Amino acid sequence: MATARVLFICLGNICRSPTAEGVMRHAIQQAGADIQVDSAGTSSYHVGEPADARMRRHAARRGYQLTSRSRAFRRRDFEDFDLIVSMDASNLSALRRLDRDGSYAHKLVLMTDYCSRHQAGEVPDPYYGGAQGFEEVLDLVEDAAQGLLAELTR
Repeated sequence: MATARVLFICLGNICRSPTAEGVMRHAIQQAGADIQVDSAGTSSYHVGEPADARMRRHAARRGYQLTSRSRAFRRRDFEDFDLIVSMDASNLSALRRLDRDGSYAHKLVLMTDYCSRHQAGEVPDPYYGGAQGFEEVLDLVEDAAQGLLAELTR
């Protein structure tokens, strides 16, 4: 089977989606799987910036390095990736609007669809909150990453 390519999406690509990318990259390495990951935002507010310093600190405490730089989603990402994983319904809706004719609808999913230990409809944006928000993002993303990895390596 060809290498799977997964793109994680949030609004600014500085908190949730780079966390999903970093956690998934770690899980892939641990499993020895052949999956490529990237992340992007539906906005261009933070293009070129590293992940939020608070998110990087919380992730580092759990052994994850968030090294990506923010980028905006590009229409060609629909073709370049096998799966496009949104952190929440709002960004999923934005992706669906960009996919005008629904050609890529089969590639669009929510991160929390892969959770097995946590019950959540979306990965909440921690940007304006405190430390607990960043920890919640990590809890949800770790859970979902394991489910996603299991799905992709069947």
